[in-house]
Amino acid sequence: MHPAPSIIVFTVLSGLGLGMVFWAGLGLGPDHGAARWWIAVLALGFAAGGGAASAGHLARPDRAWRAFSQWRSSWLSREACLMVAALGTFGMYAAGWTLGGVRFWPVGWIAAGLALATVYATAMIYAQLRTVPRWSLTPTPQTFLAFAGAGGLMGVEAASALGGADVSAGRVLLALALTAGVAVWWQTEAAGAGRRSTGSDIGTATGLGRLGRVRLFEPPHTGSNYLLDEMAYRVGRRRAYQLRLIGAVAGFLVPLALTLLAPLLGGWLMVPALVSHVAGVMALRWLFFAEAEHVQAFYYGMR
Repeated sequence: MHPAPSIIVFTVLSGLGLGMVFWAGLGLGPDHGAARWWIAVLALGFAAGGGAASAGHLARPDRAWRAFSQWRSSWLSREACLMVAALGTFGMYAAGWTLGGVRFWPVGWIAAGLALATVYATAMIYAQLRTVPRWSLTPTPQTFLAFAGAGGLMGVEAASALGGADVSAGRVLLALALTAGVAVWWQTEAAGAGRRSTGSDIGTATGLGRLGRVRLFEPPHTGSNYLLDEMAYRVGRRRAYQLRLIGAVAGFLVPLALTLLAPLLGGWLMVPALVSHVAGVMALRWLFFAEAEHVQAFYYGMR
C-alpha cells in the first residue's frame, strides 16, 4: 500500500498521546508541580494533533464528521467516537488534576480504558482486512497497543522531566523491553506473511498449479491503475532492511541507552529519548503500510 504521510503521523502521534492518557489515567505522574501540566498538555496535544492529521488523506476533509455515523459496523467510526470520548473524559480528569491537584480516580480509569479501546479500534481498521495478509495474519492489534504503551510511558516520563520531576527509569526500561520483544515477533511474522498469504496464488486461483508454476502470458492491461499505484506498492529489500534497522536502533536501542543514562546525567535525556523513539516507530509504521499488498495483486502477476 502506498504510505500516506498523514496516516503515518496520525497512527504514531495519536498512539503516543493515547498511551500518555492511559498511564496518566492510571495514576502515573506527580500530583503537584509543573510536570502534571506538561503531561496533560502533551497527552491531549499529541492525541488531538494525530487525530486531526488523519483528515489529511481525505479527498473531502470537510466531510470527516460523517465518520461518526457508522459506529455499529465500521472500526473507523468506532475509533472516531472512542477518540472523542477518551479525550473528553481525560480533559475532565486533567482539569481536576492540574487545577486542584486532585485525581478523580473513576474518571481516570474510564479515560484509560477508552484510550486503550481507541488504539485497539485503530489497529482493527487494518487487521480486519483479510485481503491484506500482512495486516490480518500478523499481530497488528498487539503491536499498536505495545507501541502506544511504551511511547505513552516514555511521554509521561519526558513530560515529568520537563516539569522538573524525577524520572523513573525502571518503568521505561520494562516497557521498552516488552515492546522490543513484540516488535521482533511482529517483524518476523510480517516477513513470512507474504509467503503464507491466505493459501492462494495464481496456481490455486486458476486450478493449474498441479501442472507446474503458473505465470501470466500477458498483463491484464498496458497502463497503470489505482490498485497498482495504491495497493501493490513495492519496497526494495535493501530499503526495507535499512528502515527496519533504523526502526530498531532509533525506536528502541537509542531510547534504551538514554534511559539508562537519565538517572546519572539528568532526566532531560528522556526528551531526546522520546524523539528518537517516535522517529523509529514512524520508520516501522511506514513499512507497515508500504509492505501491505492486496491479494488482487495476484491478478496482475505481482508475485
